[in-house]
Amino acid sequence: MSKGLLGKKLGMTSVFGPYGNQHVCTVIQCLDNVVTQVKTIEKDGYSAVQIGAGDRKDKHTTKAMQGHFKASGTGNKRHVREFRDFGADVSVGDAVKVEDLFSVDDIIDVSGTTKGRGFQGVVKRHGFGGVGMATHGQHNRQRAPGSIGQSSYPARVFKGIRMAGQMGNARQTIKNLRVIQILPDSGLILVKGNVPGPKNGIVELRKRAR
Repeated sequence: MSKGLLGKKLGMTSVFGPYGNQHVCTVIQCLDNVVTQVKTIEKDGYSAVQIGAGDRKDKHTTKAMQGHFKASGTGNKRHVREFRDFGADVSVGDAVKVEDLFSVDDIIDVSGTTKGRGFQGVVKRHGFGGVGMATHGQHNRQRAPGSIGQSSYPARVFKGIRMAGQMGNARQTIKNLRVIQILPDSGLILVKGNVPGPKNGIVELRKRAR
């Protein structure tokens, strides 16, 4: 069972628990989540609930999606995600609030897109140590990757060798995060630990089945 919502990462803070221990938390705002489609096994081949969040103008929405949102009566949505086996009895057009799905001490998974850091070398991308010394002719090798393959056999570089390349801007999921606090009036949920993505980035919150 996978219940979930879309949220916006606002930043990080810290709160104190009941025994005086401090928790570092990520603040996520879950507003205007509405059901845009309910898929069934009979009609679509699988069971899922499509959630939309964030308003969007007609000029920024394709004609096909305009028709889709018009049929659901929810208006154009900027972000749309599907959650398999939602489990809750919902209908198209229903608003889903954070307190409807989550409660304190729930264990959730949060998915998002990490910050893009461009083309990076092996030291920053993979944590290589480099040569470490500038003596004995190593004036320009401190951050070099070193040897990447063999000689005449096999005479090639194996796939998967850690090398320089694009870093970040990839989907990542942080699992087993605990809900510390929920503020229903402002649609906020505080999750212990960090979640992927920059501030104001869109993340998916999925409730793990116990």
